Amino acid sequence: MRGNASKLDEQGKLRNGAATFFFKDGTLESAGDFLDGEKQGEWKYYLKNGKLKAVGKYEAGQLSGEWKWYRENGNLMQIGSFEAGTQIGLWKRFHPNGSVYDEGFYENGKKAGEWKVFSDKGLLVKTTHHRISKFEAGWVSEA
Repeated sequence: MRGNASKLDEQGKLRNGAATFFFKDGTLESAGDFLDGEKQGEWKYYLKNGKLKAVGKYEAGQLSGEWKWYRENGNLMQIGSFEAGTQIGLWKRFHPNGSVYDEGFYENGKKAGEWKVFSDKGLLVKTTHHRISKFEAGWVSEA
């Protein structure tokens, strides 16, 4: 999450401590903490309608740990983890109705192993197999 958060405060010094940023219309855009000018700890990002858009942590300015993204209606859209700003581990995306759209693993920021795609009714539609240097695909069924 980039946002428009500046590393420098109004006096031109590196930011430290709690910070909040707002859209031009005055609604809250994001909130979190800075340490030596870098985002640190939990940050929350908001949609213009005031609902939560994303929440997760930073370490030394890089995405870290579990992150969650939400739709305008508040339903979970995606969940996954980062290590030093790189995607790792299990990731899932969700259909608007809340059922799993796809799921699989990341290694060093790239899809790895088996990824599954599901219909909005939860039926397996496709399985793909990813290798770091090669991609193989196999269709399971059309739902």
